[in-house]
Amino acid sequence: MISKIDHIAIAVSNLDEAVRTYMNVLGCGADAIRIEEVPSEQVRVAFIQVGETKIELLEPMSPESPISKFLEKNGEGMHHIAFSTDSVAREQERVTALGMRPLGEIRRGAGGKEILFLHPKDTGRVLMELTGKKKEE
Repeated sequence: MISKIDHIAIAVSNLDEAVRTYMNVLGCGADAIRIEEVPSEQVRVAFIQVGETKIELLEPMSPESPISKFLEKNGEGMHHIAFSTDSVAREQERVTALGMRPLGEIRRGAGGKEILFLHPKDTGRVLMELTGKKKEE
């Protein structure tokens, strides 16, 4: 079951500059920011907590990164919205039965959580991510 919006992801070309901008807009300090690299997705990310939801800033780590390709095509801006679930696999079964197509398989994303993206052609041109519990090694 979907329980809440986990995060809203924004593609950026310079993570450090974007973090400064969001810190200024949100009036938060550096202690509110968590930065990590996600080699499997070829991105460097910063999470900023805003109430129960996070803003996720995404910077490509290589020209082959999906975020790099997104930036080339669209420029900086909203990339996807992520929904928390207690079981990504169950949600995958549910939405697939409704005719929605996953983009790839369930994999490990930021924070070690299970993630799965849904094809934007099936979701009103919005890239949606299902995110669950931390995936065990």
